[in-house]
Amino acid sequence: MATYLSPLAPQRADPYLYKHTNGKYYFTATCPKYDHLEIRCADTVNGIATAPARTVWKKHAFGALACHIWAPELHYIMGKWVIYFAAGHKPHIWDIRPYALICKGSDPMKDAWEEEPVPMQPAKNDPYPFTDFSLDMTVFEHRGRWYAVWAQKFGCKRAEKPISDLLIAELETPTKLKTVFTRITSPDYDWERDGGFWVNEGPAILKGPETKGKIYLTFSASATGACYCMGMLRADEDSDLLDPRSWQKDRWPVLKTDEKLKVFGPGHNCFVRGDENEVLTLLHFRDYEKIHGDPLNDHNRHAHVLKVRFAEDGCPIFKLNPDELYNTPYVNEKQKNINA
Repeated sequence: MATYLSPLAPQRADPYLYKHTNGKYYFTATCPKYDHLEIRCADTVNGIATAPARTVWKKHAFGALACHIWAPELHYIMGKWVIYFAAGHKPHIWDIRPYALICKGSDPMKDAWEEEPVPMQPAKNDPYPFTDFSLDMTVFEHRGRWYAVWAQKFGCKRAEKPISDLLIAELETPTKLKTVFTRITSPDYDWERDGGFWVNEGPAILKGPETKGKIYLTFSASATGACYCMGMLRADEDSDLLDPRSWQKDRWPVLKTDEKLKVFGPGHNCFVRGDENEVLTLLHFRDYEKIHGDPLNDHNRHAHVLKVRFAEDGCPIFKLNPDELYNTPYVNEKQKNINA
């Protein structure tokens, strides 16, 4: 059985690993300075650790796209390579919206990318998507239709800490929605409201032969410290994915902090086939609990690989295995005398 490096990519939060039809792996993630988009490519999962990164875009100096370059995901969708990511405004740093950067050619590591990202557009008859704090967009294909799932807050001008929900819609193009949005989860439970923030974000889709007719959607909840955790929704693959009644949320988180294993705040995951075609999830977490100051200024959320197990009914199981954790040297950044 394959053994994967832990961490695979230090100081890379919100990791996204995609395996293309050419067999190559493509990796992107949030970079510590929140200022650019980069891609790595390798023939194996572990190869990502030492693969050189290609910077394909840098933030603007002012205005839109000038700060908080977060949570990029590289997808091959409708015949195009697209990086979906979130970006803030300067000076209005929390005016965060989702954008798409499109590659001009067929090789994302060599060909040119468009100079300007495209803001995501709502469907013609839906005035609400992307009008307020929105981020963490992912896309997936199911039975010939493409869907987008993203996190969005409403009423940011009225509430100090608005609620972050997960929304879904069908896509018309890689940059425009085809249908009105549907809300599929809101932070209903205590574990989704910890740390002073009511949050559902970071959606990831899992489907395949292992899931036995179900589509699973994992997401992250609560504030970004040690209380950050992973929840899960499920829907029948034959159901209408745009109907909120199709989605059922697990009552408890499927992965959370384990102090004994030095796993704090696990979340913002993705799914990918490993070197042996097994199902893996990449996610980030810290190896300590205490954070001084703003957690967003602490960049020690490292990207790790976790093997996904499955129950007899196809339900994914996320179990931290000490034999798979912290098996390669890494260095934490020195954050305000943490790990000094």
